[in-house]
Amino acid sequence: MRSNESPLTEIYIPGEWSDAVEFIVSKWSPPPIVLICGAKNCGKTTFSRHLMNVMLQNGMCSYAKVAYLDTDVGQPEFTPPGFLSLTIVDKVTSDLTTPCLKTPERCLYFGDVSSKRDPSTYLNYVFSIFDYYRREYYMFDEEDNSPGTLVPLIVNTPGWVKGIGYDILVDMLKHICPTQVVKIGISSTNKNLPAGEFWLDREHDGTIDLIEIKSARQDSFNRSVLVQKDAHLLRDLRIMAYFRQCFPGDSDISTIKELANSLASHCPYEVPIASIKIRHLHCEVRSSEIFYSLNASIVGLAVDSEEPEGLPWCLGLGIVRGIDTVRGVLYVITPVPHSSLERVNLLLQGYIQIPTCLLQVYGCISPYMTANALTTS
Repeated sequence: MRSNESPLTEIYIPGEWSDAVEFIVSKWSPPPIVLICGAKNCGKTTFSRHLMNVMLQNGMCSYAKVAYLDTDVGQPEFTPPGFLSLTIVDKVTSDLTTPCLKTPERCLYFGDVSSKRDPSTYLNYVFSIFDYYRREYYMFDEEDNSPGTLVPLIVNTPGWVKGIGYDILVDMLKHICPTQVVKIGISSTNKNLPAGEFWLDREHDGTIDLIEIKSARQDSFNRSVLVQKDAHLLRDLRIMAYFRQCFPGDSDISTIKELANSLASHCPYEVPIASIKIRHLHCEVRSSEIFYSLNASIVGLAVDSEEPEGLPWCLGLGIVRGIDTVRGVLYVITPVPHSSLERVNLLLQGYIQIPTCLLQVYGCISPYMTANALTTS
């Protein structure tokens, strides 16, 4: 979607950052597990993406794949907002200024842009995704003590590092036990994390490398690069980019109005209500009000686990654009492929909403009222 913002065409990587990345990639055996932390707007995402690129193209020490664990539900790197995800990346991202959507290996739908509403569930999700990574991508052969599947991991964290946010970060660090921790500081010292290995209850045992660097405050021309971001706008743009995937890449859709019109005329899937469960995240809704709350909402499309403590892996997002209670069907728009939708048996409704700009386009029919539909069964 077009935006009035014009990001810098080139990201300046300070020498201090380059030295930190060079040190990390030199620790290639075993592959590093790197956690990046720091206050809001300090450059965590840019550093993470730069590190990932260097890992993928660093000559003899390069990796075929790098795992990326994103725990920032407000400004995720590869998914729409509201997700915690593990993405396996095998290609260099040439543009560090623009977020790009990728299909995660595994993701869980938290349904909110901050962990404040439910810290315990948030941590449970982080731990579950990390444990999946350890099982699938960081295993040693116990018989001969040799490396099995070993893929390096980059963990990007939120910028909420005070109060409960600090406690959450400490718990994440203790569970993940990274090989390197990159702590980025900003000029407002009262907003930074404490000095040293703040998460340890004991003296440093030498297994963790703490790398403390400063944010990239100026570019190569001495211009400030720490601009305040409009988080709400960026989230709306990411949601619109996600649902833009409902249409072929060569479709003539480049403005918000064109997207709104395309969604309004797009043929949705017809989902039998009897075939799915509905779960509201972070709140309770009366049974008599469930369909009112679902109409014109964004939902996570998940696969409910049959295991007692299993979490519902999510396959993507959908817009509930209509409900026919007489026929017992929901009308859902989603870019998730039909082959994957056949596995969906759970809808998760949180606090991620349809961008209001899609609902207030002059001359455009609301994109969630329809009569024609595709069936998923």
